[in-house]
Amino acid sequence: MTLDGLRHGMPARIVSVAWERLASDEAKRLQALGLDEGAELAVLHRGVFGGADPLAIRLGRMTVALRRSHAAAIQVELIEAETTA
Repeated sequence: MTLDGLRHGMPARIVSVAWERLASDEAKRLQALGLDEGAELAVLHRGVFGGADPLAIRLGRMTVALRRSHAAAIQVELIEAETTA
């Protein structure tokens, strides 16, 4: 699934990023923030009008705002909750 389809509050890990779908300067900025394979994140908020831009995500201890088009270029997988027996 892509980041733009991730449900609110669900923890996920970035599997891949289609960097070629982003402008070069935007891709560099996102990489500098730590948005790359293996990073863990969660969606905190969506835009107020029908879930439109921007998308606020938690990335480590930061809150980052992304355009929906950027989020659509990021493949994520859900992180399974750890269970204790």
